[in-house]
Amino acid sequence: NLLLLSGSTGLTRSHTSKPIRIGQVGVGHPHASKLSVYRASEAYEVVGIVEPNPALRKRSEGQAPFRDLPWLTMEQLLNTKGLEAVLIETPVRDLLTTAERCIQAGLHVHVDKPAGSSLPLWRTILTEAKKKDLLVQMGYMYRYNPGFLLLKEILRQGWLGDLFEVHSVMSKTIDDASRRELTEFKGGIFFELACHVMDLVIAILGKPSNVQGVMRHSADKSDGLIDNGLAILSYPRAIATVKSSAIEFGGNERRHLVVCGTEGSIHIQPLDNPTATLTLSQARGNFRAGSQTIPFPKFTRYVADAADMAKIIRKEKESDFSYQHDIDVQEALLQACGMDLE
Repeated sequence: NLLLLSGSTGLTRSHTSKPIRIGQVGVGHPHASKLSVYRASEAYEVVGIVEPNPALRKRSEGQAPFRDLPWLTMEQLLNTKGLEAVLIETPVRDLLTTAERCIQAGLHVHVDKPAGSSLPLWRTILTEAKKKDLLVQMGYMYRYNPGFLLLKEILRQGWLGDLFEVHSVMSKTIDDASRRELTEFKGGIFFELACHVMDLVIAILGKPSNVQGVMRHSADKSDGLIDNGLAILSYPRAIATVKSSAIEFGGNERRHLVVCGTEGSIHIQPLDNPTATLTLSQARGNFRAGSQTIPFPKFTRYVADAADMAKIIRKEKESDFSYQHDIDVQEALLQACGMDLE
């Protein structure tokens, strides 16, 4: 059944496996609360949190994902006996320097997104991780989305024929405080948000031969934020677009991924609670010719990511996303935003 594809959504472990000792650095990233997934898992033992910013720590101490856990210094965390992995949930500006330190200490890492603004440092981190056979898992939210897992299997079977178009949208609305924060990086909302679907597009089509970005400040506000962006990714026989804005009312519900080939297409929307519309030129597997709607079970972010991370650390499987893939995604993202590559 193609609806029950790879990427376990459970976090149970065998009776013979010890839990993986894991810690978290930072609570300043918007997705830092994912720690609750690891706390709920029998696959992991959360040993503590590092947060050097007193205000961030005070704000977070009473929140459910962090409550009653030890608060450690970086040195204490890195010297914790049996520590194997670290979740890096700092503000974006600190993600890469923190990841580098953890890789140097011989630890697997989950790095939230986007992968900083220095492509050379990102290359260095991934090169070192590869040498040490360490996992660097990116915090892109839709890698284990059931709609995307179905798409991967359909592509593996070749049912869509030759791909010629991929289209993706990742938008929302944000408040003025969030707008001010996002002006730190030249790409604004595109840098912050479009990376989630840039990851999917490049997983489907590979590294583009050319990337063109169209970045705009569209809101009637004086902050200058890039709040409306489009990237065009060129391939020898295909074109892909990635669109992201910070001003679309109801944007979360319109987040989608469309893949078109000469023998069919698939449209997955909304990405956070997906339904797929699959159109095929002829019957394939359990699917009929023509269009059909495919529902999926409720999708919960990060549960399957955590399960996959445990399997990779335990050498039960290889990562589905190569070091080179993560370099290609970041390079395309920076190109689209008009940010430096050196």
